[in-house]
Amino acid sequence: MGTEPDGVAVNRHAVCGQPPRIRRARPSRSGGRAGKLRRMSLDLEALETSFDLVAPRGDELMDIFYGRLFAAAPAVRPLFAGTDLRKQKIMLLRVLGLLRKSLRDLESIVPILHDLGARHVAYGARPEHYPVVGAVLIASMAEIAGDAWQPGHERAWTAAFDVVAGAMLDGASRQLDIAA
Repeated sequence: MGTEPDGVAVNRHAVCGQPPRIRRARPSRSGGRAGKLRRMSLDLEALETSFDLVAPRGDELMDIFYGRLFAAAPAVRPLFAGTDLRKQKIMLLRVLGLLRKSLRDLESIVPILHDLGARHVAYGARPEHYPVVGAVLIASMAEIAGDAWQPGHERAWTAAFDVVAGAMLDGASRQLDIAA
């Protein structure tokens, strides 16, 4: 059991057998992380193929994800105290579906990701939570896909999650600037 910079306890082995990489996105010259979307080359085929492997078992994916998340980072459980977890699972699955549909035009969903990041500030989400969530989500997808999951799928989702988290963190940062 380790502790992330914000004091969130993380059982790294419960996540995926290795510590989540914490990478801080740096603002780009083209105006923040959103500009990164235009320049980033994602492995669209690996993302689409791997999502299509797990999508038919979406309910199970969400159960595994939240089980792993609360085991890996029990300190985040209070963030869900007043939440209908069944509805939360549905919303996360919808966001993943939207991401899958928007892979070839991620710029179109940047405003949605900014808004999502801004809303997560009010829920108590912190930048340190994002890498843990990403690692847990990817490990959960790998579990659902089983032997069909390939190392290229993990690399593709890690890169995609970095882009999505970066856009959400931009939205969170803007929300904090407004509140200050």
